[in-house]
Amino acid sequence: MGSGEFAVTGWDVSPSGVQGALRKTAVSAGELSTAGTNLSDTLPRTATAAGTVASGYTGPALPTGPVGAALGEFMQHWQNDLQYVVERTAKSLTGAAEATGEYAKGDLKMAADAQRAAVQEPIPAPPGFSGKRPGSE
Repeated sequence: MGSGEFAVTGWDVSPSGVQGALRKTAVSAGELSTAGTNLSDTLPRTATAAGTVASGYTGPALPTGPVGAALGEFMQHWQNDLQYVVERTAKSLTGAAEATGEYAKGDLKMAADAQRAAVQEPIPAPPGFSGKRPGSE
């Protein structure tokens, strides 16, 4: 095998362990989502509350001052990245849950297949029985 390659010899997934990790991650993702919502709600109010430049300025009233403008630029710059993190986190949680579910289904299917195979032909002949009828060759 080349550099960086490795052979997967088998899977060892604990569905209950994955489920616990997903629960913890979902709680954190919910907190991240709440923080994003709070940021979206409070940033415009903060920008407005920061005031405008008044000293010596005689032009038309500005909707925001330098602090508000900087906050607006900040949000404009990071909004897509923050949205990406939220969407990627949700898709990762969903993917991990689905993959673990399929793994568990596979385990159940393999167990059922093994049980079916255990009772399939050939059934061993009883002691002293050759499997041939008397008089046949």
